[in-house]
Amino acid sequence: MSDVYVVGAGMTPFGKHPDKTAAELGAAAVLEALDDAGVSLGDIEAAWVGSVFQGMAMGQRALGEGGISGIPITNVENACSSGSTAIWGAAMSIKAGAYDVVLALGVEHLTGAFRGAFTPDESDVEAQRGLTMPAVYAMRAQRHFAQYGTTSEQLAAISAKNKRNAVANPLAQFKKPVSVDEVLASRMIADPLHLQECAPVSDGAAAVVLASRRKRAALGGSRAVRLAASALKSGRAEVGLKDMTVEDLTWRAAEEAYERSGIGPSDIRFAEVHDCFSIAEALRVEGLGLFPHGEYPARVVKGEADLDGRLPVNGSGGLLGKGHPLGATGVAQVVEVVRQLRGEAGPRQIPGARVGLAHCRGGKAQGVEGTACTVNILTV
Repeated sequence: MSDVYVVGAGMTPFGKHPDKTAAELGAAAVLEALDDAGVSLGDIEAAWVGSVFQGMAMGQRALGEGGISGIPITNVENACSSGSTAIWGAAMSIKAGAYDVVLALGVEHLTGAFRGAFTPDESDVEAQRGLTMPAVYAMRAQRHFAQYGTTSEQLAAISAKNKRNAVANPLAQFKKPVSVDEVLASRMIADPLHLQECAPVSDGAAAVVLASRRKRAALGGSRAVRLAASALKSGRAEVGLKDMTVEDLTWRAAEEAYERSGIGPSDIRFAEVHDCFSIAEALRVEGLGLFPHGEYPARVVKGEADLDGRLPVNGSGGLLGKGHPLGATGVAQVVEVVRQLRGEAGPRQIPGARVGLAHCRGGKAQGVEGTACTVNILTV
């Protein structure tokens, strides 16, 4: 099977775009990625497009806006993992030998399609009784407090770190640093999670061009980044009580990615992790095996996850700082990893970035531990 390379990356600013449609945002990201790769519209052989609330044929609409039509287009909905699932599908098509140059796009216009707190599907029994995603993560935070002695101040430090990193990212939704005290002073959403610890409603798009080893050589890809592994897992059926501080779904996806790539947790130099809430970053970083269970929030306070720390996490600003247009998030994480590995991240550049990981987990479905989780490992 062919190795897979990211040869082009593009991304719109994340935030609120009342003057743009989802198709226009998607087209902008696609055209930037093509230009970055040095390929033309006609070089794209197939495309996978992730979105959540954008309705029928989002891929055809976005690619058509950008001038691409007539190729196989697969639309992907997999909750917050929609965009990263699109990358997984696109990468698998190259590994199978079906194509040499393909596109993965993630796009979402949440401000035009969504209001209020994100909830599970209305068919979910817990959703029928008022459960929202902030409530789910608030319960997980309370359990982390009880089990490991984690404090509100430590969780707030995660949000403050990510907002600080976002200031150095010109594409991030938030441009102002926020202190731990300001996080704790913001409105309570679901105890113990404050407003500044919850990802915002966002619009945006991100795209990557993937190529086979053969095509990468033909492109003269000195800036190509190898996608060493792409893993996708769905949640297992939940039976009985479980430890809410342990993410088995995250670990199973990571374990497969580590095995496929031959790269272990100790080899990862930096990570982009799905921090839809401050506690989510802690659970996922620990679930990936990057920090010991129960220790991550305290280590953030010590600076170990800062840009110049032992293992920087969410140098882009993460979902808390960069924004969270659901279908675009997983692709945007890979765009950030690619730019870090190329040394193109500007003031947020991580020293010695050679191996990066992108983790995206999303959604809740009745009776299973989670909807989907992807882990992508990239290297130079």
